[in-house]
Amino acid sequence: MTESDAEAQSSPTFAELDALSTEELRERAFALARERRDIGFFWSVIRHLPNADEAAALDGAPNAAGPTVDEAVALWREFTGHGYDETAPLLRAAFIDYLQKH
Repeated sequence: MTESDAEAQSSPTFAELDALSTEELRERAFALARERRDIGFFWSVIRHLPNADEAAALDGAPNAAGPTVDEAVALWREFTGHGYDETAPLLRAAFIDYLQKH
């Protein structure tokens, strides 16, 4: 058995990954990305979260401190799996794709 055969056998199939919860997929993908030090993966996840556009649109003016904190908290909650809402299917696909490719 070659190394690529062993890797193919140990890699989960799409069906196996799709059967997992979004949270389990997130945890596995994040663990792999941390191990690989793949900042690009984390950045792509952040860009697809609903509050990312709203947080980027804030100008940082002193009177915007309240909304900035609120948006930062919302973005963090989404990034850590608490509130994917309508982006859940997109993020699930991204997590599965990442886990299958790496």
